[in-house]
Amino acid sequence: MNESLLRDLLTTPGVSGREERIRKYVIDQLSPLVDEVSVDAMGNVIGVKHGEEPSVMLSAHMDTIGFLVSHIDDDGFIRFVSVGGFDPRTLVMQRVIVHGKDDYVGLISPSSKPIHLSRPEDRDKAVKIEELFIDLMMPPDQVKANVQVGDPISLCREVVVNEWSFASAYLDDRIGVYIMLEALKRASPNVKVYAVASVQEEVGLRGARTSAYGINPSIGVAIDVTIAGDIPGMDKTQQVTSLGKGAAISIMDADSISDPRLVSQFRSVAEKYNIPYQMEILPRGGTDAGAIQQARAGVPVITLSIPVRYIHTVNESARISDLEATIDLLSKFMEHAHEVNLSW
Repeated sequence: MNESLLRDLLTTPGVSGREERIRKYVIDQLSPLVDEVSVDAMGNVIGVKHGEEPSVMLSAHMDTIGFLVSHIDDDGFIRFVSVGGFDPRTLVMQRVIVHGKDDYVGLISPSSKPIHLSRPEDRDKAVKIEELFIDLMMPPDQVKANVQVGDPISLCREVVVNEWSFASAYLDDRIGVYIMLEALKRASPNVKVYAVASVQEEVGLRGARTSAYGINPSIGVAIDVTIAGDIPGMDKTQQVTSLGKGAAISIMDADSISDPRLVSQFRSVAEKYNIPYQMEILPRGGTDAGAIQQARAGVPVITLSIPVRYIHTVNESARISDLEATIDLLSKFMEHAHEVNLSW
């Protein structure tokens, strides 16, 4: 595992619509792996590796969930709106980074009495995002001089790695970008490959939609995370995937149905090279595949996912063996993509 690349991808800010810093980093990492790199009007990074038809579009979104500053009160406390989906229960007393004139660490707190002064019934109330505020631990005049409405806010957590697993905020979907970059290093594709680091996936698959329209690929492959529900409290029939069982080949999610010819090809490749895999059906949520599928006259698509626990929290966690399996499967698919029969 390239731990340095992984850490950089997971800690470089890039809230949906404000991907400028992660975009620059991705361009630097992608450029040596492809023949040309461009940035389209939406801000998607598109790398092209020349080859024969069919053309394959890989898409891993580089944007993350986060927040935007919506109000600064006279005492310097910041109110914010969410960009992407959050469970408010996971946010209380978490650290964030407010990206103003500089990067400032802040603390999210609910607008409620401290536990020593509150009543039991008050503590049982569900927290709403609009009731939370951010304390930058700075004098009010300094907050107002350095932060303004519209500044992005990202989650603040260090990357934790051990022998088996790793955890951080923003595995969704920086780990997909990592997989795409590492697969390009390993593969010798016989087809033309478009490697796209897309924007604004978390707010409606927007970057993938516009980039797919411009590229008009023969095949679309989204690389993303999926739910690993192998934890206490989950029904085993609804856990979607499990850690340690390999890459997840998607059959269906809420936004797309994977092309059965591509599902068959990914399974065949995995079995040919003894790459561990599992099948995935995700009843809620979707990936860039949903947007690519509907580009122009339509594109056969599939999603290749890595199982992740605790998605959309500050502690998303994945298994290193699943990461390696997903990279291997994507790289080998690129070498066999020309074998897919796209005729009905």
